[in-house]
This record gives sequence, C-alpha cells and structure tokens, in this order.
Amino acid sequence: MAFLIVQEVLPPTLDSTSQPPSLFDGTTRLYINYQCPYSQRVWIARNVKGLQEKIKLVPIDLKNRPDWYKEKVYPTNKVPSLEHNNKVIGESLDLVKYVDSNFEGPSLTPDDPEKRKFAEELIAYSDTTFVPEVYRSFAKDARTLAGAQFDYLEKALLKFDDGPFFLGQFSQVDIAYAPFIERFQVFMPEGFDYDITTGRHKLAKWIEEMNKLDGYKQTKVLEHEKMVEYYKNRFLPKA
Repeated sequence: MAFLIVQEVLPPTLDSTSQPPSLFDGTTRLYINYQCPYSQRVWIARNVKGLQEKIKLVPIDLKNRPDWYKEKVYPTNKVPSLEHNNKVIGESLDLVKYVDSNFEGPSLTPDDPEKRKFAEELIAYSDTTFVPEVYRSFAKDARTLAGAQFDYLEKALLKFDDGPFFLGQFSQVDIAYAPFIERFQVFMPEGFDYDITTGRHKLAKWIEEMNKLDGYKQTKVLEHEKMVEYYKNRFLPKA
C-alpha cells in the first residue's frame, strides 16, 4: 500500500483570543488538539490518505478554548470534529471511517470479509475495553490489569501473518490504537517501571513498523516529558 508523503508546516493553536476561520465557506476543516489522542486518530487517517491539501487542520487550545468553537462550530465543544459539506460531525472512530469512505487516497478498509469482521471487533474493543481498562489500571495494579490488555493485542496481532499490522496491512484498526499505545509506551516505564513490549514480540514489531509511516510520525507527541507529567498528575496518587 503506497501512502503519500507530504511534509507540512503545522498551523498555530487557536485560543480564546483567536478569530475564527471563515466558517462554512466550502473549506474542509479538521478541528483537533495536538496533544489529544482522539484527535490524533483522525489526523493520522488524513495524513496517510494524502489529504493535507484537502482537509485543513485547525488546532484548538483545550485549556483556553475560543467561544466561537462551541457557539458556531461544534456545540459539544470537544475535539476532534470535521467541518465538511456545510455540516460538522464528531467522534474520532466515526470520523476515521468518514474520512476513509468520503475522500480519495488509499483505502484503510480491507476487502477480505474475515478481516472486515475482525476489524469491527478490534475497533469496538479499543474504546469500550482497551483504553478505559488501561487507564483504570493506573489506580490499581497496572502491571497485571494493563498487561492483560497488551496481551490481548499481542494475540490479535497473531491472527493474520501477511504483514505486521493488525489486519496484516495497515488499516483503521492500527489508527484506532496507535495514539494510545504511543502514550502508554512512554508513560508506563516512568510511572510503573513497566515496558509494554517485554515478551510481546508482535507488539514490538507493530510499534517499529508504525514508526516508519510518515503520516503517523508527523502526528506524534514530541514533548514526552510534558506528557509523562500530565499522566502522573492525572493518574498517580499524590505524594
């Protein structure tokens, strides 16, 4: 699968002092936050499909949000959201599917019926079980409880052997998990002295292959120290 490589200069984040773009002027806009893993999912989909010119990024400061975002763009006041064809839609997994099916570029959905079925299971599992269970484990027994979730992914990666990704080839499934695995891989050694790839060869290989994708690399969190500090403040008991 060939992905288009486009290097772009990222626009500055908009806050409460920023003027809105020319809303609903025919431009397709993806409202995100650079640190938000849910935003990152849709950002990855946009990039790997080569849609940097078709879908403009509008980064929002979540700690100092512009009033116009809630009032004129997306009443739930969350990111990500997509302004397209004079309407605004949200929810990261829905948006990944929307971008895949409504825009040009390489498909992120397999043709094989068995792979499609497994994709639906894994994508649903990501937000109903994997992400919340790992987050919950931080207040309990992270090694055991989160470990079970990473074991689940290791087993899932064994199902198809025609490539290093969840369905063999890169797909929406990899996009669903990548932003969270990226963060857990950085935070858990710091917070719990736990390496999520130890004893998980397939997961380690998956991370290695993901990091070769330019469309994903361009979305990664660069300031690891800030991210670790955020996670520690949010999830670990105060001394």
